[in-house]
Amino acid sequence: MAISRYVLLVFTIAMLASTALSDPILTKVDRRIYLTSQIVRIASTLKVENPGPLIMSEVLLAFPELQAKNLAYLMASSHESKGKAKGSVVSLPIKAVNLNDRPSALTFYSVILPKELAAGESFTLDVLAAFTHALRPVPEKITQADIQLVLYGDSVYYLSPYEVKVQSLSVKLPDSKIESYTELENTKVHGSEIKYGPYENLPPFSNSPIAFHFQSNLPFAVAEELVREIEISHWGNVQVTEHYKLIHGGAKIKGEFSRLDFQARPNDRGASAFSFLVAHLPARAHSVYYRDLIGNISTSHLRGDSKKTELMIEPRYPMLGGWRTAFTIGYGLPLQDFLYESEGNRFLNMTFGSPMIELAIDTLILKVVLPEGSSDISAAAPFPIKQWRETKISHLDIGGRPVVVLEKTNVVPEHNQYFQVYYKFSGLSMLREPLMLISGFLFFFAACIGYMHADTSISKSSASYLAKQQWEEVQVLIHKVQNVISRCLATHDNLEASLRDLSRTGDVQACKAARKYADGLLKELSKEMKPLLTSLQAYPSAAQILPKVEELVAKERELQEKVMLKHSTAVEGYERKSGARDIDHRVALLQQKITALKQEVDDLLQFIDDII
Repeated sequence: MAISRYVLLVFTIAMLASTALSDPILTKVDRRIYLTSQIVRIASTLKVENPGPLIMSEVLLAFPELQAKNLAYLMASSHESKGKAKGSVVSLPIKAVNLNDRPSALTFYSVILPKELAAGESFTLDVLAAFTHALRPVPEKITQADIQLVLYGDSVYYLSPYEVKVQSLSVKLPDSKIESYTELENTKVHGSEIKYGPYENLPPFSNSPIAFHFQSNLPFAVAEELVREIEISHWGNVQVTEHYKLIHGGAKIKGEFSRLDFQARPNDRGASAFSFLVAHLPARAHSVYYRDLIGNISTSHLRGDSKKTELMIEPRYPMLGGWRTAFTIGYGLPLQDFLYESEGNRFLNMTFGSPMIELAIDTLILKVVLPEGSSDISAAAPFPIKQWRETKISHLDIGGRPVVVLEKTNVVPEHNQYFQVYYKFSGLSMLREPLMLISGFLFFFAACIGYMHADTSISKSSASYLAKQQWEEVQVLIHKVQNVISRCLATHDNLEASLRDLSRTGDVQACKAARKYADGLLKELSKEMKPLLTSLQAYPSAAQILPKVEELVAKERELQEKVMLKHSTAVEGYERKSGARDIDHRVALLQQKITALKQEVDDLLQFIDDII
């Protein structure tokens, strides 16, 4: 197990270190391990004494290599400032140091004391260390109905390069439900808290492994990547947009997920899942929105007071172990609350981390978009970060807006401290965009005025105008031809209907009357068609479409002949009192030709419509 390897590693280090790294002595160590969230926090109070004879100005902190990889935040401060206002606590300078003559399996940090300690003097400092991914789910996979159990390992003794006179340890768990824990001498359990010690006269690098296997159904929300974009507008607004790629970092879910069981019994069927996240936004945040890759989401709640604005968001589905989601939140802030001026420079003063409560971030990329024309740009943060420059092209930009990019890995809520971006910006540069807009509108209005006064009409004597006029006249004639053809086809349909009535009623006289009426109507339509074709033939612009029009008229006449022949054949059969089967047999071949001709006529009509 990983904890066993950790124990062997620290034990080996203790055996190798035969002498202390320095003369100081830790007369008292009070260590508190908080396992009440996915972020492990260790708060230590160290009373350092200089036995002499050399003056001491720094204190070394040691971490095992396996633990140092997960170290996200480290801060030291004077114990005397404890209990004061948060802003008044001054952190002591800390830097990583390489000690070539010491075991390489340890990582050392040096804390610079506010004053040098002479022989016999002492100083008490508080050290806070925060670790991510330090809790390991055991088992690594669980079903929806299982509770989540996690394992944490450490040493009951404070890992120190100095001799420790007296020390004690307390471990705070999220719940009193503990699967197992290491029980040593002077161990006491009070509900969800386990206390060890006190232990006296411990040599440097003392080690005694302990492990805790306990229930933790708290949200293990981990942002694999968070991109925050802060865009400054000198017109009075700071726009913040945050893109999250989130994963549940706890025990992975195995088997099927039942939403019905989850909604009916969320405390039993999905206790390790989380359904919402809470973000504490600045008090005067406005225009807040929340959306995912699909679109806008309505399951969010916003409430605020004079101190903060609280946004509670709910993903589209409950987050179980190993599940991922991606979403975006955005909001606006008043510019005067975050942008200041000093000695001709402007600087943005905002918090670095995420507003989400207890969110662990693997990679945070923060982009500060400055107004176009900014110069002498620099950035400062209270902890080490990577930074570089980019350019963003937005509306009405000419050369683009400078972007300061800050990146940090392994970010915890303790990193939500203020950072600054300094730059110079001339007030005259603010007039660039308004002048561009005014010039654009003036040019547009001038173009409109010129267009209104320009004569864009086409001369009636020009060839293009005459050709257009002739084509319009051709279109009118073709529409009249189509109208005549449509009326002929309607007459054909009426004759077909009279035959159906004949088969139903046997009234031959009524059928003959319908035939007589149709003959007269078709003759009139034929007379109406002749001048239309003659006129079309007189237009040169109709030469392309005229063959199709003539073919259409010919096909309609052929269709008319077949319909008349079918009608005569059917009426003659009824007058001779032939059987219905015999009549159908005689007109069957004619009906096939009629159907084919109707299709040809319809195709020609469609072709002509497409052209005109």
